[in-house]
Amino acid sequence: MSRIHEALKKAEQERAGTQPIAPEPPPVVTPMTETEPLAALPVMAGSAAPVFSSPFGLDALLARSARTEWKPDGSTMLFMNGDDTARGTEEFRTLRSRLYTFREKMAVKTLLVTSALPKEGKSFMSANLAQVMVRQHGRRVLLIDGDLRGPRLHLMLGTTAGPGLADYLQGKADEFSIMQRGPQENLFFIPSGAAVENPAELVGNGRLKLLVQRIEPLFDWIIVDSPPAVPVSDASVLAKACDAVLMVVRSESTPADVARKARQEFPDQMLVGVVLNGTRDEAMPYARYYYETYQKDSKT
Repeated sequence: MSRIHEALKKAEQERAGTQPIAPEPPPVVTPMTETEPLAALPVMAGSAAPVFSSPFGLDALLARSARTEWKPDGSTMLFMNGDDTARGTEEFRTLRSRLYTFREKMAVKTLLVTSALPKEGKSFMSANLAQVMVRQHGRRVLLIDGDLRGPRLHLMLGTTAGPGLADYLQGKADEFSIMQRGPQENLFFIPSGAAVENPAELVGNGRLKLLVQRIEPLFDWIIVDSPPAVPVSDASVLAKACDAVLMVVRSESTPADVARKARQEFPDQMLVGVVLNGTRDEAMPYARYYYETYQKDSKT
């Protein structure tokens, strides 16, 4: 019996020795999606480090945004007429300081500027706020004309209306091909773009949020000028792609009930403040007197 067992064991060992070894299964490779970050390869001694060029980096911004000649309206563009003491300039500096103070409490970079009704000064506020922001050393600001119904920023800045935001939202242009650079260093502008028949549907298609997400790291502030909040729904839709809302009301013009209705279009936590526009000189005599006196003393 033991001989039979030994013979069977020997035959089993011989079969195991001649049986081919099964190859190991190939490794599973998961393709990288467009949203996944690139990882740097390990660098060996004596070899050059791999370099990755981001399509949304500062180099791309400076290389691809168009340098255009602006002819700004000196009566409305307060920081482009060479007079740093013009009426309203100090108020914009104060507003800038208030926004930075607010930023210490809440992460705010993309700011929507709107009003309750048309002709209350929201575009004037947006453009000059962007200008006063870039006057601080090293600050880079993007101004976007999100009012596809009645765009005015390109007229104030004295430049072309396209290509612009509407072209991007329709998928006809990329991020940098719609950006302009004017005479003020570090101020970039996206105009409204081509006229469209369906602005409400266009601003709500999600591409504005994508635009902001891609280019936000390149700027200290992104200021979006929107349509008025009460007549149309565009402002509340645009606000979903922004961090905060600044509302403009016109002195002795905006009805209180209409201003309250506009206020209700946005969540409480998004409203960073309300700016009273169009005040008369006699409404703030002491602040004006102090600023003018300080300027005269500082030059002596």
